[in-house]
Amino acid sequence: MAGHSKWKTIKHRKAAADAKRGKLWSKVSRNIIVAAKSGGGDPSSNLALRYAIDKAKEANMPADTIEKAIKKGTGELGANQFVPAVYEGYGPGGVAFIVDALTDNPNRTAPEIKKIFERAGGNMGATNCVSWNFSTKGVFTISAQDVTEDALMEIALEAGADDVKRDGETFEVTCDVPAYEAVKQALAARKIPTQGAEITKIPGTTVKVDDPEIGGRVLKLMEAFEDHDDVQNVYSNFDISEEVMARIES
Repeated sequence: MAGHSKWKTIKHRKAAADAKRGKLWSKVSRNIIVAAKSGGGDPSSNLALRYAIDKAKEANMPADTIEKAIKKGTGELGANQFVPAVYEGYGPGGVAFIVDALTDNPNRTAPEIKKIFERAGGNMGATNCVSWNFSTKGVFTISAQDVTEDALMEIALEAGADDVKRDGETFEVTCDVPAYEAVKQALAARKIPTQGAEITKIPGTTVKVDDPEIGGRVLKLMEAFEDHDDVQNVYSNFDISEEVMARIES
């Protein structure tokens, strides 16, 4: 299980995600506000806003709440001023972490993120201490029951995707960010459902975690970051096998 795309699966197993809908809506709202502020309130001409709205819909956020967040971003309604911040460092076992945040007070958030790193036995580093190993990509996860590999390969590559790989019972389609919308529309046009569609950071090299104790600490650190109100996304390069995951969960 590589950290860049399998964390959602782990979260569902641990039943930690959906119980925090209110916090999730708050985070998604911030993302919409910042996207609308930087690129305008029209999702047809603002890819970042369109992506943020898609994530809000996935979180079952009501349409009027989405619209209110857009208006806050464009200045029609008052809103706090959120700024993006990126924190990098290492966790247990030398696993790399990138933490994307939106904060209204960087002087508060940075020490808090640093403390989370340190409590887990890790340390926060300087800018680019780990991000050099990550590339930003669009990633689509599709059940192998819904399409053949040959058909998916043809559709995805024609739309501009980089690669299609099989991982167990799923396919993973990757693309550069500019091709994300075209690949998404191509899959929708052929009525191919996606289990996941996101713009994420993929590590060039991963760290294999064979020790269940270390693996458990890595997953707890992921959860601690995601539980922070200012954190939008967490990326890591851990690679935990199914066998080790089973030992962690037991």
